[in-house]
Amino acid sequence: MKRIKILLTSVCFLCINLGAVLAQDKCIYEKEGYTKLFNGKDLSGWVIPTGDNGHWSVIDGVIDYDARSEADGNKSLMSENEYMDFQLHVEWRFKGYGDHLFKLPTILPNGEYLRDEEGNIIEPLGPNSDSGILLKGVGQTNLWCWSVGSGELWSVRNNKDLPPEVRAGAVPSSNQDNPVGLWNAFDITVVGERITIKNNGIVVINNALYPGLNVKGPIGFQHHGGINPETGKLQGASSLVQFRNIWIKEL
Repeated sequence: MKRIKILLTSVCFLCINLGAVLAQDKCIYEKEGYTKLFNGKDLSGWVIPTGDNGHWSVIDGVIDYDARSEADGNKSLMSENEYMDFQLHVEWRFKGYGDHLFKLPTILPNGEYLRDEEGNIIEPLGPNSDSGILLKGVGQTNLWCWSVGSGELWSVRNNKDLPPEVRAGAVPSSNQDNPVGLWNAFDITVVGERITIKNNGIVVINNALYPGLNVKGPIGFQHHGGINPETGKLQGASSLVQFRNIWIKEL
């Protein structure tokens, strides 16, 4: 029995030092002062879009979304509570893709797109799912299948009025995504207008400035894509996504 206790202690210690890359026992986060945002049973503590009709749901202990929300207006799932400065742990994965290929431009380290000799954006077609985690209600960090990897701060990178170094800071430094179907772990720190993101234990966004980020707001999971009204099928880049092990620590 003593040997078993020693082994369990060693495993727990190892998980903490790996940065909680994979799904972890609740004791790790509780010990570090985190609060559970998802109970693994239902969507208590979350605001389901009015008229959603069950497309945001809990299946086998995870939050599941099929990108088919019937809600008018905002279709994203938002937390009931609002937060200022915090550390957030979220595990996520894509289940699959929409019904057609999607243009997937290459984002360069400076935030611009890769272009050909004539200045046209190079947009090869590929399978893509697309969602995001909304920080303070509006500060979106992307989850997608683009070559740059997840974690990109779309609104910052695409704001041409911002200084070049700010836009570049919104681009992931590396692609740490696991293949579609496998789980990923985000560890996000938000302090004021600064955001740091670890993807599967590796820092991909490092203290990036998000000008105008709300002082306080909810955590959200983004709807993207949905049904193509002409074909009745899911569009490319739809949010075929799941979430689990969601913990937050206010700073």
